[in-house]
Amino acid sequence: MGKGQELYKKAKTMIPGGTMLLSKRPEQHLPEHWPAYFSKSKGCKVWDLDGREYIDCSMMGIGTNTLGYCNEAVDAAVMEVVKNGNMTTLNCPEEVELAERLIELNKPWAGGVRFSRAGGEANAISIRIARAFTGKDKVAVCGYHGWHDWYLSVNLGEDDALAGYLLTGLDPAGVPRGLHNSTLPFHYNKFEELLEIVNHNDLAAIKMEVSRNMEPNDDFLNKVRKLATERGIVLIFDETITIRAYKGGLQSWYGVKPDLTISGKTLGGGIPLGVVGGSNEVMDVVTKDIVQMSGTHHGHRLACAAGIAILKQLDDVAYKRLNSMGERIKNELNIWAKEKKIPFIVFGESSVLGYAFTREIGQTIRTHRDYWLKSDAQKMQTFALEIAVRGFLPVHRGQLGLTLPMADQDITDFIETTKDIVSEMYA
Repeated sequence: MGKGQELYKKAKTMIPGGTMLLSKRPEQHLPEHWPAYFSKSKGCKVWDLDGREYIDCSMMGIGTNTLGYCNEAVDAAVMEVVKNGNMTTLNCPEEVELAERLIELNKPWAGGVRFSRAGGEANAISIRIARAFTGKDKVAVCGYHGWHDWYLSVNLGEDDALAGYLLTGLDPAGVPRGLHNSTLPFHYNKFEELLEIVNHNDLAAIKMEVSRNMEPNDDFLNKVRKLATERGIVLIFDETITIRAYKGGLQSWYGVKPDLTISGKTLGGGIPLGVVGGSNEVMDVVTKDIVQMSGTHHGHRLACAAGIAILKQLDDVAYKRLNSMGERIKNELNIWAKEKKIPFIVFGESSVLGYAFTREIGQTIRTHRDYWLKSDAQKMQTFALEIAVRGFLPVHRGQLGLTLPMADQDITDFIETTKDIVSEMYA
């Protein structure tokens, strides 16, 4: 047992659950083997407390470090803020510049931006805005949107109704029973399912990820946009994860504009930052102080300075390289697995990828429910342990983290190492 595992044993005596974030809990990865803590990081690499070096393929800081760890321009901007003062009674000018840059990304529809400390908080804020704007309460939801009461209330009804979106076993304990049926789930690309909800409920919002692990078909996104407009429902796109996929997020790629949009993670580069952006019409309820949202650390100078430095670097060239790495991994491994007749698949799009050992050859992974039902959990654990031993921090729940500092050789090494391990597992 290494220093990380020993420290985690100590942590569990003082920190309920062991860690502050569920996705960083060793039991979610490799019980008894996960290094748990890091000593330093740089580029695409991370070192554990025993000095072991890994290429981080495990979501790069839970999706926050698209530019890599210790990016020089981001660090310089943050250190300048540290020297000049990061928090005073007055507002920081960086919040204005960051807001301007974010609105520019979503022209012409976006007119206003407010900041929070995390994507989950930004999601909760967007629901309050939508309810205030429409005067209605109910929300239709598709995707993973955090841990707040409005979202976990879905599991007050059907047991584990949220399992299809990211995690199984999200217990709604502590969520008021009165919220039952206030948030209603539907599945991606199932327009008729959404239409049924809309026809039988007076909705404030349709809340969804633009895409996760599958592309929209049968004009799904445009149908949702049209339905929301016709029924007076606020359409909210959650791009907390997918802001890393394309400039302006996947909404820009597909050309469908929401009324509110959520982003975060990549925009803070590891410093807590959540963003709610919206049209002037909908955000007017915030402008007029109808909706109360105010936090001591909203628009924190460190986060805003980091966000500006990150957006300056995330240009078209950066996105093209990031997505080409993802496409290479997906194409090469899927072609190889098909040729070898091995039930292994890389799924997703652009640089937002995952992989799984399916129970049968030819099975596809299009939703998180597919992942839980079709993937072989034991083989995922075996693979994770083997690839960690060979110098790659393995993937949590099959999600693959790519970052710009990864060199072509790093991608080659990951692909070839994956082939070697999978071949050994099926020898």
